[in-house]
Amino acid sequence: MASRGVVGVFLLAALPLLCLELQRGIPDMGIKDLILLCGRIFLLLTLLTLIISVTTSWVNSFKSSQVYLKEEEEKNEKRQKLVRKKQQEAQGEKGDEDLVLESESQTSSETSNREAAKRRNFPKPVTKVSPPAEQPTQKEVLDLPEEPPEIAAEVVTVALRCPSGRVLRRRFYKSCSSQVLFDWMMKIGYHTSLYSLSTSFPRRALEVERGWSLQDVGITVDTVLNVEEKEQSS
Repeated sequence: MASRGVVGVFLLAALPLLCLELQRGIPDMGIKDLILLCGRIFLLLTLLTLIISVTTSWVNSFKSSQVYLKEEEEKNEKRQKLVRKKQQEAQGEKGDEDLVLESESQTSSETSNREAAKRRNFPKPVTKVSPPAEQPTQKEVLDLPEEPPEIAAEVVTVALRCPSGRVLRRRFYKSCSSQVLFDWMMKIGYHTSLYSLSTSFPRRALEVERGWSLQDVGITVDTVLNVEEKEQSS
């Protein structure tokens, strides 16, 4: 429509020029000159029409591109709004879940506190206190023989490895009674009713009899004995 209007305007502008040329050259203008004049005018109008149509199409394409870009921007804005809305809804749902979890944790903690309070209020079971283990008395613990010097002959060093990890050493004559080892064990706090003596390697319980000496029970060299707790019969 715009191109047709422009062409019409040019035609109307060209009519006065055509009339002016006709008035000047009518006396001397022949048919051939008239045809050439009409051809020139037609060629000029055609050229102007072509220029106008190209310009108009370019303007229209520019406008359409602008409109397309504007529409794309509007679509992008709508998409961004939709995404933000979904994110807000998701955050709201997550906040609700956090509130639910927090309330559940508070409820569980309150329940556990109530149960703990109930347990504290329950009467405590009466535990039977077993009588204290029999401790050695001064009468039961005999005096140990005097420790011989290091340079004395027929002397052995006996080491007692206690359950606590402490190791005690003492020298005895080989001719001493084997019972002196148990007297020594009782003197350091381990009663014979609860503890026994055993050799380290090979591991075996130390057996003594009245009248047996250290040499009789096999202690002829420096020896390490273990103080072990006896197994309590049920």
